[in-house]
Amino acid sequence: MTAPDPIAEVDAIVARARVAQAAYEANGSQTLYDRAAQAAAWAIMEPARNTHLAELAVETTGLGNVPDKITKNHRKTLGLMRDIADVPTYGVISDDAETGITEIARPIGVIGAVVPSTNPGATPANNIINALKCGNAIVISPSPKGVPTCEALLGYIHSEFDKIGLDHDLVQMIPGRGSKEKTQRLLEISDMIVVTGSQNNVRRAYTSGTPALAVGAGNVTVIVDETADLADAAAKIKASKTFDNATSCSSENAIVVVDAVYDAFVAEMAKVGGALITDETKVTSTLWVKGHLNPAAIARDADEMIEALGLRGDVPEGTEFVAVETSGIGPDYPLSGEKLSRVLTVYRAADFDEAVATTRKVQLHQGAGHSVGIHTTVADRPLTLANAIPTSRVIVNQAHTFATGGSFTNGMPFSLSMGCGSWGGNSIDDNLHWKHFMQTTKIVREIPAREPSLDDIFADYWAEAGK
Repeated sequence: MTAPDPIAEVDAIVARARVAQAAYEANGSQTLYDRAAQAAAWAIMEPARNTHLAELAVETTGLGNVPDKITKNHRKTLGLMRDIADVPTYGVISDDAETGITEIARPIGVIGAVVPSTNPGATPANNIINALKCGNAIVISPSPKGVPTCEALLGYIHSEFDKIGLDHDLVQMIPGRGSKEKTQRLLEISDMIVVTGSQNNVRRAYTSGTPALAVGAGNVTVIVDETADLADAAAKIKASKTFDNATSCSSENAIVVVDAVYDAFVAEMAKVGGALITDETKVTSTLWVKGHLNPAAIARDADEMIEALGLRGDVPEGTEFVAVETSGIGPDYPLSGEKLSRVLTVYRAADFDEAVATTRKVQLHQGAGHSVGIHTTVADRPLTLANAIPTSRVIVNQAHTFATGGSFTNGMPFSLSMGCGSWGGNSIDDNLHWKHFMQTTKIVREIPAREPSLDDIFADYWAEAGK
């Protein structure tokens, strides 16, 4: 039996998506778009389904842990639904008499979305909800390990669609274990592509010829200065670093601690399960194998990671994460990069200025544009950090993983994909959210002239520099 042509297979999927999207748009209304988004959201949030998706994700990818996956699936989806609840995405969305411009919301068409194995349920759900809210169809290309979870998620979504009479072809996936060839074809023939995950996929997205929303790599660095509430900072860093076994791109990878509070902060870390390792070779010799992260250690529960790193007996019972002292930054110092594990790099700094300089060096090595953090009580230090670092976000006195991608206690949009601006080679510098899944048509009417005189524009310049 002849194997199906992979290119023709993707072409057929996208063709069906185009037919479904055209009908969805032609019969569209805000109520229809909202119901579709709710259907997809409930498909992952319904408790039994959420649990199954979380268990399946951990079982098939080996990444993260079930309780935190359940929390992530629920929290990220609930937050997104809060964000989009009252957002107009159909018909006239603004009508400004002063400018004479009326804006009409329009779908983009068929969205192609490449999603990672670290969040095989939450990330596609987030993309699907945003796409449906704005009148689009969407085709998911999961990572090979994420295929079973994505299949189950789409099955649940289609079951919800059946309740409200929606076409299954609005939400599809590339079948089988996927391939670079299939993914490349999806990138080429979609109307817009969204890519979260490997930087290889990101580069392919931006060179595909299709409008792309692709996000950069994370390598979060967080400063703990001499004014910080050390117990609060340690507790938040621990909660963030260990959540879902550090699978998030927003998980702290390094902290920079000011000398004046270094010993006191290490003591606070110990209280919450952070074990300090002063000989970095004990970790670098086992966390990397032949230049690659050790699969037995990444995104694992603490006891599994400790065993894989050969640290049994070197860290106390109850250790939740390992904090490794180092000073090196750059390609020859792997601890200065993303570790996708419960391993936290620790740098010492003489003062706040040196801490900022160290943070900048780490970000320029890896993670530029994503996000950094600071624990401080000095009001102007976040602004100093924001002006000094090539970053899109400065998270202040918060658990970084929970804050960066949207929180019920800050104003960031709920998302699993963080744009990194030009620093990270991205076209956006904000959290990927509903606005990116919609375009507008403008009706432009004539208004009374608003032409200024030359004096209105140049009087202050002429006063200073002359004509």
